[in-house]
Amino acid sequence: MRPNWNDYFMEMAEVVKTRSTCLRRKVGAVIVKDKRILTTGYNGAPAGISHCLEIGCYREKMGIPSGERAELCRGTHAEQNAIIQAAYHGVSIKGATLYVTLQPCVLCAKMIINAGIKEIHFKGDYPDKLSLQILKEAEIKLIKYD
Repeated sequence: MRPNWNDYFMEMAEVVKTRSTCLRRKVGAVIVKDKRILTTGYNGAPAGISHCLEIGCYREKMGIPSGERAELCRGTHAEQNAIIQAAYHGVSIKGATLYVTLQPCVLCAKMIINAGIKEIHFKGDYPDKLSLQILKEAEIKLIKYD
């Protein structure tokens, strides 16, 4: 059966997340405009830096709970990497739609708002209520994918 566009792009995000190097959770993101994929991103260490798969998880070693102290992590979030790829390659994502396999955190939400993304399709909850509050305040359309 041929998937609808939303299913198609969310499945792409699921494939993208298989590249993740995070030991705690794998996340994939796809930024789309006019039914065309502009960029993708997955969570993991920056280019040229050792991956957690190689050296272990700092957050795990320190006992940092999920959803707290995001700055104490070697990894860059999937949404951040997708936005960075757009900037790196000079691709405008203003007015685009983000498909992501996990609800964005507040740091990603702020980047999404400032990047001009207008709609987010996401799977999975993340323990960050402020993220959802500011995305709603910014009038970003949020669609929880079941």
